[in-house]
Amino acid sequence: MDNQKIAQMKQWVETWKRAGVELERVRRAELPLISTTQALQNLSGAFEFARCHFALKPYSALIEQQAWFKKYREKGR
Repeated sequence: MDNQKIAQMKQWVETWKRAGVELERVRRAELPLISTTQALQNLSGAFEFARCHFALKPYSALIEQQAWFKKYREKGR
């Protein structure tokens, strides 16, 4: 990787660090103002889309997560 690419990546990381601070400030300011009922209504379309277009897995996502953790642990040894 050349120096220009590294500099661009560092700039990108710094930009997101600054943005993260601002996004957290906005989140903290807006969170108390959110209506749970309105939020659920806003998300209902996305939920229905997912329910209709994606089949349920026959196992828990926690099982899949634990398999990934196991691979990670074994790789680190």
